[in-house]
Amino acid sequence: MTATPARRNRSAYDDLVLAELRRSGALSRAELSRRTGLPKTTLFSIVAGLLEGGVLVEQSAGDTAGRGRGRPATRVVLNPSAGLYAGFDIGRSRMRLVIVNTSHEVVASGMHDLPSAVRADVVAPAAADLLRRAAGEAAVAPSTLTAIGAGLVGIAGVEWKPKEIEALRTHIAEEFGVPVVLGNNSRAAALAEATWGAGRSVEDLVYVRWSTGIGGGLVVGGRAVAGAHGCAGEIGHVSVDPVGKPCHCGGRGCLEEVAGGAVLLEQCARQGLALADLDALVAAVRNLSPTATRVVSTAADRLGRVLAGTAAQLDPSRIVVGGELAQLGSLVLDPIRQAIDRLALPRAAGRVDVVQADLGVNAAALGAVALLLQEEPTRV
Repeated sequence: MTATPARRNRSAYDDLVLAELRRSGALSRAELSRRTGLPKTTLFSIVAGLLEGGVLVEQSAGDTAGRGRGRPATRVVLNPSAGLYAGFDIGRSRMRLVIVNTSHEVVASGMHDLPSAVRADVVAPAAADLLRRAAGEAAVAPSTLTAIGAGLVGIAGVEWKPKEIEALRTHIAEEFGVPVVLGNNSRAAALAEATWGAGRSVEDLVYVRWSTGIGGGLVVGGRAVAGAHGCAGEIGHVSVDPVGKPCHCGGRGCLEEVAGGAVLLEQCARQGLALADLDALVAAVRNLSPTATRVVSTAADRLGRVLAGTAAQLDPSRIVVGGELAQLGSLVLDPIRQAIDRLALPRAAGRVDVVQADLGVNAAALGAVALLLQEEPTRV
């Protein structure tokens, strides 16, 4: 039987609604109408059919923050029993995992320390073991996975070579028999913050991951931007000193080499303050250590100077700062804001919103799920 134009349109509209809910999670009918561009009468009819078929369920909006007075709108969400997604954040020394249902609720999570070498034959089996272990602890069957995403540390083609990336993708896909989408972990975190976190209310943002190194990501029009060569948003590799220290990226005097967390620990040690890791550095600043405070404040100013240039070029609605050092809140955000206000275009000074990330240590793992839903919104 040949489908009528109306039946074909209804199927396309269904896919449009489902793809938006996969990307964004629970939304009111009004939000869905706005995001999909469908007239409210059409949208309401589609939602009613999907609810009747059990594809969607209604969710009462318990949080009325930002809505003002009145009864909160009931939201619709994909039926949580419809499938699961796994997201990995594969860093330099640690791998994190989240497993979420189609309603974007985290049902399992885990962490595993990694050796320093970035090799697929080491990371892929460790990722599979971590997923099986976390799923088992949460009584979740890996066979219910719909797709897997992973955010990888570093610049495209530098730390992870194309051959290693493909080997990682192939191993995980064959292990679990589902689509696998790989991307940069800072870009993944940027998309997660834009979708569910500190950037949810804006369309355009710059994300900074201030950790052992400095990574970044751009979200424009609600979508993560990779750029022509996969390097968009890599502010940690903006050169701030042309004759400075060589960087692993092949450049010289990169921001990461003067303000990355690993360098800050080295600076503290040279000044007589030995700290084991970034958690210890954060604690030292909170405990008002003069050395730690001076080192971190100087680095925040340097980061702010680079972000002032980024703001002039991109004019983002918001700059979101994540990573371990962002836990210091205003102690690092204020120097960043001050540097931007001093150096940004006069029209932008004082108007660029600089905020702390919301999603914590699992931001990039959650973002890996967001990336796969952006890349394959209907297939997965």
